[in-house]
Amino acid sequence: MRTAADLRATLRRIDGRGYGAYKDCAGAYAFEGHTLFIDHVQGDPFAAPSRVRVRIPASRAGFPAHCSGTPERAVAFRDFLARSVSGALRRHGGRRRGSGKSGEIAIARPGQEVLERSSVVLTAEGDIEVRILVGLPARGRTVLGREAEAIFFEDIPALVTAALLYGSIDADLLDRHLAVAEDAAALREALTPLGLVAFVADGAVLPRRSGVDERPLEGAVPFESPPSLRVEIDLPNAGRVTGMGVPEGITLIVGGGFHGKSTLLRSIERGVYTHIPGDGREYVAAAPSTVKIRAEDGRRVEGVDISPFIAGLPDGRDTRAFSTENASGSTSQAANIMEALEMGAGVLLIDEDTAATNMMIRDRRMQDLVADDMEPITPFIDRAQALYGDLGVSTVLVIGGSGDYFDIADTVVCMAAYRPEDATERAAAIAGRYASGRTAPTEDGFGAFRHRIPEAASIDASKGRREAKVAADGVRGIRFGVHEIDLSAVPQVVDPAQTTAIAHAILRARRLMDGRRSLREVVEGVMAEVERDGPDALTPHPSGGLAVFRPYELAAAINRLRTLRVGQRE
Repeated sequence: MRTAADLRATLRRIDGRGYGAYKDCAGAYAFEGHTLFIDHVQGDPFAAPSRVRVRIPASRAGFPAHCSGTPERAVAFRDFLARSVSGALRRHGGRRRGSGKSGEIAIARPGQEVLERSSVVLTAEGDIEVRILVGLPARGRTVLGREAEAIFFEDIPALVTAALLYGSIDADLLDRHLAVAEDAAALREALTPLGLVAFVADGAVLPRRSGVDERPLEGAVPFESPPSLRVEIDLPNAGRVTGMGVPEGITLIVGGGFHGKSTLLRSIERGVYTHIPGDGREYVAAAPSTVKIRAEDGRRVEGVDISPFIAGLPDGRDTRAFSTENASGSTSQAANIMEALEMGAGVLLIDEDTAATNMMIRDRRMQDLVADDMEPITPFIDRAQALYGDLGVSTVLVIGGSGDYFDIADTVVCMAAYRPEDATERAAAIAGRYASGRTAPTEDGFGAFRHRIPEAASIDASKGRREAKVAADGVRGIRFGVHEIDLSAVPQVVDPAQTTAIAHAILRARRLMDGRRSLREVVEGVMAEVERDGPDALTPHPSGGLAVFRPYELAAAINRLRTLRVGQRE
């Protein structure tokens, strides 16, 4: 390993030369108090910044052992350090030092969720490694060696001192961050033994500032559970918390417009993740197998068995292996449900605002007008009970336009000015007074469905003769070679670092596609590698821009690749 003095000498030697001379700086350097790794040098000042790692010995960092004493704490500890670095860069980040990205110092910026990230890792010895991007300075394409020297010998050491040493951070904030993460994990684990699919704590703040700002809305009405649905759960740090338990089975969320129905559902949707202290949803939890479903007009569907919902199409197409380049609202929603079930989803969340009407309900009058043998769609209302009875899959459904769902509901929560009421008995009484008159299908059970076998040759991220290239477009999409994967209707991808990781995970999944493994088995294989080795399992080199994702979102991305081809297995 070279010394810091070697790096200084190199920077002074290449000062004023062409930008390519920065390649001489690649390598590892021993500084006083940390090690610097320059892993990749950008091609010019306008290209993606250079990849740099800084490793601080545990003895210097000085963090107590309890910070990473459990898996949940270890993830939260690294997440906290990533936020500490991000905050320090916002306050005292690199300054403009020339053309393009010259002088830029950046780290993948965390959002409201606590995620396992690759931007900060702990070595086997307990050393802290932070991964940042650095714009190597130039004027035009001429090396500014003295400016680069200031980055490596002044800016980065100052960043280490401000953000990565125990004596420099707020220990109370760190302890709170760790405690909340540990409690959130315990809360999710407590759901199934209590027969719950979700929990919303009393005092939680559910509304967000806007559709693009996930921070809590100031002045929002705190959540207060209806007494009949209130449960108590003991957590390792917060002690006993109370809140509304959402039972297994079929739960309706009803109420007038703008009274908080969708806000409650969206909070449950995000409850599969841990949230940072102060978010308002720290003690909102959902079963890990919870998947949000919506209609998605125009998406491609490949070989999906949608026959439990759609069968007997007029053109004779086989819906047991349904494919289309341009799905309708109903066929896309049916495919989204079946793809989630294929991956083992245990809870489905549906909001009628983003659902296909004809997939949700067909009332008595429409049944009289259009004969059953002329209607290929079996609406969700006629499948929800079989989903739970046969497969154990619960549903939480926002509904405001059809009381027919009262007939199948196990629990009804009515939102009034963001305050929930238990309306289960009232809904049942109304259903008894006003019979819907609907006729239910005569088939028994939900029925079996087929697993799909993805073809590796259909997963191609190359660009002509170039090697595979993938990139994320925020949380809304992936550039996969020459193809675009639209994730705008996959709402449980919540961080751009997850999208980037999923893009690389698709490449990893391709290697496991051997013509025998099902899509579920392929995805589970990738997830096992990530669980064992962290996000680094997905890339050939250390990368700071990745965050762990769920199997459902990886499968959703693969399903939306327009070149995907599959076979089937019973």
